[in-house]
Parts: sequence; structure tokens; C-alpha cells
Amino acid sequence: MNITRQEVEEFLYHEAELLDEWKMQEWADLFAKEGTYVIPPIGSPNADFKTALFLVHDDRARLEQRALRLLKKEAHVEFPHSKTTHNVSNVRIVSNEDGVVTVKANFVTYRAKRDFLDTYVGVNEYQLVQEDGELKILSKKVILNLEALRPQGKVSILL
Repeated sequence: MNITRQEVEEFLYHEAELLDEWKMQEWADLFAKEGTYVIPPIGSPNADFKTALFLVHDDRARLEQRALRLLKKEAHVEFPHSKTTHNVSNVRIVSNEDGVVTVKANFVTYRAKRDFLDTYVGVNEYQLVQEDGELKILSKKVILNLEALRPQGKVSILL
């Protein structure tokens, strides 16, 4: 696939905007039919989900369910919705082989809720593909560069 860093950046900025605007179904639609969204354990970015407890390990069906659930009042921790700001930087195309573009990008996500501001920092690793003529996320791995989930204690938003 022939894609430029600028095209990748625009795609990632669009993803961040959808998340900040709580357009969760549109965010889920960015994923390929076989897409995955994972957050491995802190300090173990290459952990195997079969032997380690991931913060999130979603296939396409599960990430769609997660996105829809976050929009409902029953998702108490996110109702009313947090205010978020997703920043993306240092976008790098790592490889472009066999129709899969591997991308790394640093991120900082701020979450404001009930007079608290939580900060999540790390690296997102993407595998992007063309599907039905559109750029899609085959996989998104969120590697948190934190020592622990403190003070926030959880990941209740989409990173």
C-alpha cells in the first residue's frame, strides 16, 4: 500500500477527534473487520494475552460493544461523559509490507471529570490496511508509559 506519513497523521488526528467528540460508533468504524484494540499490562507491552491480564483485549465485535456501552447511562463511570483531549505526536511509519502499514505514534490523553484531571501517556502501535477502498485499523496497541494506574486507578475511556 502506498501511503504517506501525512495521510497517516490525518487519519490518526481524525481518530483522536472522534474520541474527543464521543463519536464512538464512528471510531469503531475505523477498524477493519478483523480489527483489534488492546492495552497490555503496564510494564509488559509484549505480554501474551493467554498468560497475562490485559487492561483491554478486544476483537472487532467487542470493541464495538465497548464503544456503544460508553454512550449509555449504564456506563456509570463515564456518565456524564468525561472531557477528553487526545494528542498525537511523533508519528512514524515503521514498515510497509504485504499491504500492512505499521505505525508508531506517541500520545498524551487528558481526561477531566469531577474536578480531577487524569493524564495517560504512551505509544500507540497501529497496523493499518486498505479495506473496501478505505484506510482501516487492523490493530491498535496502546502501550501506557506509566508506572501504575495512579491516581486514576482505571482506564474508563478509549485511548
